[in-house]
This record gives sequence, C-alpha cells and structure tokens, in this order.
Amino acid sequence: MCPGGYVGRIARIDLWTGKVRYETLPESVLRKWIGGRGLGVYLLLREVSPKVDPLSPANKVIVATGPLTGITGVPSSGRWVSITKSPLTNTVHDSHSGGKFGPMLKFAGFDLLIIEGASERPVWLWIHDGKIEIRDADKLWGLDTHATTDAIKEELSKEIGKDEAEKISVACIGPAGERLVKFACIINDYNRAAGRGGHGAVWGSKKLKAIAVYGNVRPRPANEEKLREACKKAMEKLRTNSVTGKALPELGTSVLVKIINEAGVLPTRNFRTGVFPEADKISGEVLNQKYLVKEKQRKEICWGCPIGCARYTKVTEGRFTGEGGGPEYETIWAFGPQCGVSDLAAIAKANYLCNELGLDTISMGHVIGTLMELVELGKIPPEKLRGLKVEWGNPEVIVELVWRTAYRSGIGDDLAEGAKRLAEKYGAPEVAMVVRGQELPAYDPRGAQGHGLGYATSNRGGCHLRAYMISPEVLGVPSPVDRFTTQGKAELVKHFQDVFAVVDSLVLCKFTTFALWVDEYVELLSAVTGWDISKEEFLKIGERIYNAERAFNVLSFGDGRQYDTLPKRLLQEPMPEGPAKGKVVELDKMLDEYYKLRGWKDGRPTRQKLQELDLEWVAKLLEDEGLLPE
Repeated sequence: MCPGGYVGRIARIDLWTGKVRYETLPESVLRKWIGGRGLGVYLLLREVSPKVDPLSPANKVIVATGPLTGITGVPSSGRWVSITKSPLTNTVHDSHSGGKFGPMLKFAGFDLLIIEGASERPVWLWIHDGKIEIRDADKLWGLDTHATTDAIKEELSKEIGKDEAEKISVACIGPAGERLVKFACIINDYNRAAGRGGHGAVWGSKKLKAIAVYGNVRPRPANEEKLREACKKAMEKLRTNSVTGKALPELGTSVLVKIINEAGVLPTRNFRTGVFPEADKISGEVLNQKYLVKEKQRKEICWGCPIGCARYTKVTEGRFTGEGGGPEYETIWAFGPQCGVSDLAAIAKANYLCNELGLDTISMGHVIGTLMELVELGKIPPEKLRGLKVEWGNPEVIVELVWRTAYRSGIGDDLAEGAKRLAEKYGAPEVAMVVRGQELPAYDPRGAQGHGLGYATSNRGGCHLRAYMISPEVLGVPSPVDRFTTQGKAELVKHFQDVFAVVDSLVLCKFTTFALWVDEYVELLSAVTGWDISKEEFLKIGERIYNAERAFNVLSFGDGRQYDTLPKRLLQEPMPEGPAKGKVVELDKMLDEYYKLRGWKDGRPTRQKLQELDLEWVAKLLEDEGLLPE
C-alpha cells in the first residue's frame, strides 16, 4: 500500500527509443530517501556512472516531487526539483523551482520522472491523466521560453479546450539550453527557474524542449486530522515570523539588498569588497516603488504559498523597457554590485532576458563580473570584445552580454562555459570566485565564517542554500550568533546541511526554514505519510543524503579536502572596508572539526559512517574504485 502523500507511480522515459515504462518504488526506499533531492541522488547512484559525461545520452535527469508537494494546506509545498550530473560542476546536482509545475505533475499522476537517453530530433512531453506522450518539437526548437509555453498551450487548447489549457504548467528550455550553455536553466510557468548547475543544458543535450503537465489526481494524506493540526501550527509560525510574515511578503527577497550591504558582505566588483556605495538605488524599496505591478503579482505567487515573496515588475521608460517576474535579490546582486551597476532598470531587463532565454541569473551576472575583472587586468584581447565597452558600472553591457551568452556569440561563447573555465582560458584562474566550478552567490563569507564553511563543503558547488548560515549569522534567525567567530560553526553548518537535505526532499520552500524547523517538519511528514518519524530519523535521513552526494562526487572526480576550499581572495585578502574590514575566512579552523563531526576522512565518507547510514552498497562502490578511506 502506498504511503500517504505519494501518487505511487513513477515514469521511465527513454528518449532514444521513445518508450515509456511505468514503475513503483518500494516503501522502504521512500522512507529512507523521502523524495525530491534524496530520491534523485539514490537513483543516480544506482543507475548512472558518476564518471559519465553530463551532456552525453548516458546521463539521466530526474524530475521529482516530494510527499508534501501538492498537499492542500501544507504551506509552500508548490515546488519541484531536477536532479542530474551537472555540466558546470561535474557534481551530482539538484535545482529547485516553484510555480505550479510540481503540484501539477503530481496531479497528472506521477511522483517522479526518470528521463534517459537522447532523442535524434527535438521533442516535448505531454503528461496528463496518468499518460505520457512524446511529441515532435521541431517547431518549438529555437523559441524562447515564453513563446514555447504559449505555443504548447495553444496546441493543447485545441484538444482540451482553452480554459483547461490555461491550467497547464509548462517547464521548458530556451536558446541557452539548446546551445548547451553550461549554466542554462529550466523555466516553468514563464518566470520560475530551476536555475543553477546547467540542467537546461542537459535537457538540450537530450533534445528535450519542454514538459507540459496537467491532471486532477489529488494525493491524500494518511491522517487528515493530524495534518490539519500540524498545518495550523506551521501557518501560525509563518504568519508571526518577522521574515516570512512581514519582510518577504512586503519586499520580496530584495529586502536583503540593504541588509546585506549594511553588514558589509554584499560582494562588489567580483568580491573585491563587501560594500556597494549605491545599494540604495537598487533596493527592494526602490523596486517596489518604481516597477512593481501589484495587479499581476498574485499570479506570480507559487502554488500553496502563504508567504507570497514573488514580484512582478515592469519598466515602461528609458532604454531598458520590459516586464516579467523578479528580479530577485540574487539577480539584483549578480547584475548590480557584482558588475558595479546601479541602474535597476538595466538589472531588471537582464533578468527578463534570462527568463526568456533560459539562463541562471546568478551565474550569468557573476560571469560578467569575472569578465570585467579580466578586461581590467588586460587579459582579454580587444578583438574578442567586438567593440563592447566591458567595464565596471556599464549597464548596457550586462544586457548585451546576456544575449551573446545565450547564443554563444563572440565573447559570449566563452562566458557560456562559466567563470572557472573563462578565467582559466585567459590565464587568471584566481579571478574565478567559484567552488567546485559553480559561481558563488550574493554573500561575501569574510563577514560570515559559518557561511564560508557552508560554501566550501557544498556538494553541488558554490551555493548559499546547502546551509544558509546568513540566517543566524547576519539576520539573527532563529537566534543570533557571532558571525566573526569560528567556534561552533562546524556543528551548526552540518546541522543546517542535514536539515536542508530533508526539506529539499519533502519538497518544500527553503523560506519556511526561517520560521519552521525539525519539529514542525517531522509533524507534517508524519501526518502526510502515516509514518511515525522521529527527530533522530529525520536527521539521519538528511545525513544519509549528504553522504550519498559526497560519495557520488568522490566517484566522479575524486572529491575531498582539496575541493573543500574557497577562492584565495576570500582566504588570504582581508576585507578592505566596512563592518567586516580586515577579515578573511578562517576555513582551516573549522574544516577538521567539520570532518570529525561528519565522520569523514579528508572530505570523504568512511566505511564506518556509510554503514551507520545503511549505505553499505555505497561503501562497496567506493571500495571497488579504491576511493574508500579506512
């Protein structure tokens, strides 16, 4: 019997043969790995060689929901996750998105899709009422994400009616994914992105243009009365929390611009400093005042979300007119302070283009900042720029380089490979502010020691969402900790990483973690599934997922201590100004303690730790390759 919350059906789609098989997963697997991110790494370890070329047909993509996805009343449960081997990082990688695609996939009758092989010609998937059709996408290939979504809805409206077609959710790639840009993303519901790690490029390599989902199957919780009580308590905590009940609903994620700048950790001009003098010009307050379209904002809010952080904006005057979802805080930073730009209209325009062309805004803005420093250092031959005025603070160039990167035109072809490969090609690898090949996001860790450790040990590469230590270190949520000390940070980072691994498997929005934590998630999961989950089991599941991911990476490229590091700039160059002046990340003081707590040796899981986590079969994989430390 299927546990509550699950549909109880997965689909295996072979794009090479055009065949679809329908399968189930045993409850024992579901309970150990939950869904989303957890099931994704489990399936990849079972079915894909970690040494696989990410853009080859042998790589697979897992499109997954979790047991809480689409469950009425569960707050912020309108999410889905893509899991694959990343072409940007060569790590196992999960990328998350909101909107309504996740719930609608479940309503269409599936918990999870396994997409394998590669089609000879472009295709798209139509998933509805428990059925999957593979359709020709020749006419869609080359279209941007918005045009693709419109075209699919128009085609399906002739089959199911216009009103019903409007309820369909479409996830698709744009020109960037088709051209295998290594940080191409998947866009669903026009403006929601599974952004990081190049998942759109993996779709492009498989000639998969889009997936459209629609259905009316409603997964049921095991204990409705218990769930109502758990949801009531969770909703009250979200409503009364200062972040989820006030800051995010009022200003969205861009509320962070001024806060992070005042803390002196807003990375500016490729992490040379943590203070951006013109932060007030690009703040959440200014975004709301000048560009927010309130009447369209409601449609941007994700399915089942009581927080409502989504923004819809429109620029009607000047050189950078356009409209769409966002920009979010990370996007404002990437095209703003990272590039020395204070023109919010230009930042918004670059964001709109990334949504349409299918690009991760964090990596896109970050790599432009990397290029700007390389140009300043004289590393880029002038003829490569084709007349572009690539310099700090130029708003026109950030917009132009989005286009050129998506279509791999001129210098855009180099940018499309990511900051690490760009900097290496032009002889200045130290300029790349990356971890495991993924561009760092919008927080300078010299002013937040725990966050620095989180960056360095992130299994999917530079990421703020493996352990969002900004919450306790800068925001003081749930309680403040000294951001400049290294003491106790290893334990805190590990705890955050383990909890977040389960939240990513449920699948829930990370913003709920500002108000909810293990007790609340255990209640929700137990009520929905019918399992009697304890806090200890919950944390063990998170630890199992984190160790499995690290094992995949060890098998992929020998991950370990040499990769658990940060760019030298952050380790050796003191912050030049602001509240964090004089600070560097004291990583070595935290790393050995972190390994001890994890039960790892030099960044690799040991046999004893893997056995503790019921991962003997993973230990055997490592042992067979001579990669298991004793």
